Amino acid sequence: QVQLVESGGGSVQAGGSLRLSCAASGRTFSGWTMGWFRQAPGKERKLVAVINWSAGNTYYADSMRGRFTISRDNAKNMVYLQMNSLKPEDTAVYYCAGGSSPSHAGPYDYWGQGTQVTVSS
Repeated sequence: QVQLVESGGGSVQAGGSLRLSCAASGRTFSGWTMGWFRQAPGKERKLVAVINWSAGNTYYADSMRGRFTISRDNAKNMVYLQMNSLKPEDTAVYYCAGGSSPSHAGPYDYWGQGTQVTVSS
């Protein structure tokens, strides 16, 4: 059974940083594209950042570029999202996702349960 488990969420003041982690288990994610998404209350889930298997290519939503960094450790089946200069509008549930499509748009086959990030002003 494939599982993606996020961790690292929490509460932080504006301008602070958090590092989210996603642990993948149940199969090898060799060749898979991994991404982070977020969903704020009352809003649609949106793509945050994506990284391809070799970590040679990354994609960021415009509002995150320059503040967030996605990375992965394939040997450990881990994906990370370093978030700096956090803003109140970054408050959301953050989800890890994995898919076999090379496109950052997906589709994504597996999803984690999400981790809450709350940024106070």
